[in-house]
Amino acid sequence: MRDDKIKVLLFDIGGVVIDFDFNRAFRMWKPISRLSCEQMRQAFKYDLAYEQHERGEITAAAYFSHLSAALELEDDHARIAEGWNAIFLGEISETRAMLQAARSKLPCYAFTNTNASHHAVWSAMFPEVWSSFERVFTSYEIGYRKPEPQVFEHVAHALGVQLDSILFFDDMPENVEAATKAGLRAVHVQSPADVRSALQSIGCVP
Repeated sequence: MRDDKIKVLLFDIGGVVIDFDFNRAFRMWKPISRLSCEQMRQAFKYDLAYEQHERGEITAAAYFSHLSAALELEDDHARIAEGWNAIFLGEISETRAMLQAARSKLPCYAFTNTNASHHAVWSAMFPEVWSSFERVFTSYEIGYRKPEPQVFEHVAHALGVQLDSILFFDDMPENVEAATKAGLRAVHVQSPADVRSALQSIGCVP
């Protein structure tokens, strides 16, 4: 990666800047489900309804009805929402510190696959993460989600930059692969060390 080519840093949120655990949702749903936590874990899928929810194609109410059927939950949307929004653990402080340092060198943006409910919760819980970015792109507002190639074109167009001038960080291999195919420079983030290595390579952090 060459310093003069990269114009924009683009970060995924979940698994990169904020830590989360879906097991927290299953534990909260246990009192309203006939299934055990392990059975719910096995029944939960990133299925068509999940993707539609993240594209903003269906409402939270419609998705929670789907979850109610799939996980044998009582059809109590308030309690389903409570579990759904309990997954966030905390910010990954080492990465956010690097992000703050990198902002003095290059503009930093975020793009996350998310839904309106999760977005409202994490942005309120972690305002310092939210304010670390010039702008946060969300799948439910755009109508596309990673790894769909259209989403990378949308973000590049919105930022007014070429695809190959974006350095993208994501924890999902399929999103990194799709971004690379679309023309972005992409980093698979398994720990803050991966972020540091990439940012050091372009002179954004010591």
